Amino acid sequence: MATECQAWLNDNPVENNSLLSSDDEKVETLNIDNEINGNWITATSSTIHEARVKAKAKRRLRKNSSRDSGRGDSLSDNGESLRAVLVPPTSPKGKLLDRKSRSGKGRGLLKKGGAGGKGVWGSPGEVYDLEEIDVKDPNYDEDQENCVYETVVLPLDEGVFEKTVTPIVQEYFEHGDTNEVAELLSELNLGEMKSDVPMLAVSLALEAKASHRELTSRLLTDLCGKLLSTADVEKSFDRLLRELPELVLDTPGAPQLVGQFIARAVGDKILSRDYIESYKGKVDCDHARAALDRAAVLLKMSKGGLWGIGGGQRPVKQLIKEINLLLKEYLLSGDVAEAERCLQELEVPHFYHEFIYEAVVMVLESTGETTFKMVLQLLKFLWESSVITVDQMRRGFERVYMEIPEINIDVPHAYSVLEQFVEQSFNAGVINKKLRDLCPCRGRKRFVSEGDGGRLKLESY
Repeated sequence: MATECQAWLNDNPVENNSLLSSDDEKVETLNIDNEINGNWITATSSTIHEARVKAKAKRRLRKNSSRDSGRGDSLSDNGESLRAVLVPPTSPKGKLLDRKSRSGKGRGLLKKGGAGGKGVWGSPGEVYDLEEIDVKDPNYDEDQENCVYETVVLPLDEGVFEKTVTPIVQEYFEHGDTNEVAELLSELNLGEMKSDVPMLAVSLALEAKASHRELTSRLLTDLCGKLLSTADVEKSFDRLLRELPELVLDTPGAPQLVGQFIARAVGDKILSRDYIESYKGKVDCDHARAALDRAAVLLKMSKGGLWGIGGGQRPVKQLIKEINLLLKEYLLSGDVAEAERCLQELEVPHFYHEFIYEAVVMVLESTGETTFKMVLQLLKFLWESSVITVDQMRRGFERVYMEIPEINIDVPHAYSVLEQFVEQSFNAGVINKKLRDLCPCRGRKRFVSEGDGGRLKLESY
């Protein structure tokens, strides 16, 4: 460095006698001894200052050449950084941040063809095929080539069977799709438990509604031939007859219901007609004998479905007809408990507003007070037992309110009777004050003398 500074001073001689300032005034020169990079030189103050700047710039350039070589930084003659100068790609300074090998070996390709590194499952686009068996493999076995792998489902035991099949049957009571039940059961390895499927379905249907029993009979008919055989159905009913004493504890009417299931199975030809005859003289249980007698009587009486159609599947006209028969039977017997049971057997809680409507219309069309009091007593009983909800009660009365003009054509005193019945219903707690206030009333007619100009006042509702 000292040699370079001395050479620069030799190339740029400076007179020691004087220096011109910017104002063209002479300034006295001074000989100053100073040190530059360990060498003592004698020069003017301005020359020493320029030499120091040059030396400092070179030191900075040499220091940053290895650290910032890839960023394209350079220095001007005045020591200012110039970032606009780009380093050529082939320059060693541009390879500082390059992750490729700088040992000079190889072609500079990616390591392992891009298949290496953490979380990498192979090179892009690589497809893994089935591995071919190597005959020279020490673990090679000739039987491997002819081996077939299949999914094995273990047969269900009694505890797992009941926990698995019960939800399937209960869900079937909601959707009624026998094909879905057959598909779900076929996925299970029932084994010897196949004959228990009809028994489990019938046991669940004994505590359900009549519509669910009809669905159970359809399920047994559809499963027989696909998943069950006639022998499985017979074996299942044999077990039902043996366990009737236990079923009666939970369902007192189990013997009659099982007899109906047997009659329906014989009618659907999933049980032979000799099934009932085969038990004659061989039954010691009174409940089993009652079930077989019930089945024999039903087969002689009818060949139909025995269970009827579910409530939601019945035609509206048929439901209205049955509601009218129910009300007429109640007016003859006066038994509110029997009327409640018959109403619930219809299985149409969403249609109870029709029952309210028909009951109120029956009151309006009656001539005596007996029907008035009995219907009011029935509505109060059904309201207190929570059989009829607030919404159904409101909808029933509102339907009467809307159709009272047409009813009044056939029943002249319909308005006055309706007002009395609504007031009594409110006093009994059957309806609320808001529903009572909605009751229409027939306005009094005013004549010419009252200033209407010969016109009658319209009815107000």
